[in-house]
Amino acid sequence: MPLSDAPEAPPLDRIDRQILDVLQHDASLSNVALAERVNLSPPACLRRVERLKRAGLIKGVVALLDAERLHAGMVVVIGVVLDRSTPQSFADFEAAARHISGCMACHLVTGEFDYFLMIRTRDSQSFNRLHAEQLIYLPGVRQIRSFMGLREVLSSTQIPLGR
Repeated sequence: MPLSDAPEAPPLDRIDRQILDVLQHDASLSNVALAERVNLSPPACLRRVERLKRAGLIKGVVALLDAERLHAGMVVVIGVVLDRSTPQSFADFEAAARHISGCMACHLVTGEFDYFLMIRTRDSQSFNRLHAEQLIYLPGVRQIRSFMGLREVLSSTQIPLGR
């Protein structure tokens, strides 16, 4: 049984990998600038980018925002343990997690916790409000452990492309 319902990605050649690498660093490049960086003609580059999009390898193009300037500089990683391990309890929790204010990521994990959440908030007081107003009401939760980030050492959106 496949781990994902996503179709198998097409084989990538050196130029496809270059395109993806360049776009991961700066997706705001024009097609002409991108083509120049990967040594292709603009029409050939555009065809490749469109093919990568159709294949689902490029899911979207976003702007990376400054969390501190937008008053969301505090990162809180939350370990969640559910009271039951049933498909319905997982589905209920996952549906609710999608609506947590400031939730940037939710991962089902192995080990001591069932889920890890990454939340961005302004400060400890705003996290305390979030905890009191939303987190304690999440369905099926037996235990929540919060870990407040003190300093961001590394944060990346870039996926290793393996050569």
